[in-house]
Amino acid sequence: MDQQLQQEGYFGEFGGSFVPPELQEVLSYLSEQFYKFRDDTDFKEELRYYLREYVGRENPLTYAERLTKAWGGPKIYLKREDLNHTGAHKINNAIGQILLAKRMGAKRIIAETGAGQHGVATATACAMFNMECVIYMGAEDTRRQALNVFRMELLGATVVPVHKGQGRLKDAVDEALDDLVRNYENTFYLLGSAVGPHPFPTMVKHFQAIISEESKQQIMEKEGRLPDAVVACTGGGSNAIGAFAHYIDEPTVRLIGVEPDQAPSLTEGVPSIIHGFKCLVLLDEEGQPKKTYSIAAGLDYPGIGPEHSQLKVTGRAEYATVTNEEVLEAFQELSRTEGIIPALESAHAIAYAKKLSSMMGQDQIIIINLSGRGDKDVEQVYQMLK
Repeated sequence: MDQQLQQEGYFGEFGGSFVPPELQEVLSYLSEQFYKFRDDTDFKEELRYYLREYVGRENPLTYAERLTKAWGGPKIYLKREDLNHTGAHKINNAIGQILLAKRMGAKRIIAETGAGQHGVATATACAMFNMECVIYMGAEDTRRQALNVFRMELLGATVVPVHKGQGRLKDAVDEALDDLVRNYENTFYLLGSAVGPHPFPTMVKHFQAIISEESKQQIMEKEGRLPDAVVACTGGGSNAIGAFAHYIDEPTVRLIGVEPDQAPSLTEGVPSIIHGFKCLVLLDEEGQPKKTYSIAAGLDYPGIGPEHSQLKVTGRAEYATVTNEEVLEAFQELSRTEGIIPALESAHAIAYAKKLSSMMGQDQIIIINLSGRGDKDVEQVYQMLK
């Protein structure tokens, strides 16, 4: 890809920055600062320090022996983002962006959250660096993820329920962008998904690429070769782009994103602009973003990151859907076979990997990115199974 185009935030036809002039000025400055510090030795050392000492990286690439035996196909490895501090991959990006915000002199941090894990990660980072923290969360999601709302408030964040629209992730992003336009002089928007206007998708990928950087090295140490497939759930796309990043230039490795069948942005979406960037979007008859639903609040988004859109149209990555029933079954199966309760988001990847394994041989290898742990979902699943 043309380096200049990528620097301006385009992945083929997708990406870009379609925002009001006053916000574009803020984003251009953010982009300039990101590229300045991204390769700065002190910045990189400080980021590695916090990832190691605070987040707990590197986390294991666990061989799921009982799951492998139960499925009867390829070896299954789990990349254990669930073992990070705060319980998900979101903290990788939160730490990276807050270190950038600190260097830019920001005093106030805002963020959006769906499942609450990005909100918790942001609130955690703000508590550690003593910054004001405001989290926008769809009212429906505050109900579904009440425990994470309490966690954010316990960490000192102000959680603002958004009642507009469906009261879900898309609506929370709308409110956060509105806040940034009003308060850009003292506010840093710590966006958690690989979406939004440039430079957000590039930044989020940069800070989440640690996932595949580690897994690639770990699988070479364990197996002496690359995996045959890497599977991750996709909502906004941050854990998946992190899990894919260091394999994109390895054509022998299949990259597979898994989405809810009720929010199939990549499977059924068309090119359109949402939240200031172009990607594959689910549109209704009037050309507006379609109402979506997922039992996993973090996957409930009608668009997807621009790089995922490009990976889809070029055929470099594959995208598939699973049903709620398959997800609930996978949630329980991993819990029983490996003693690991996955997030409902991650259970999407497990559900599809089970289908995939039936089409692969025992001499092959699948890495599943276990993007988060399921503590936040246990009560919801309990109610659903009842």
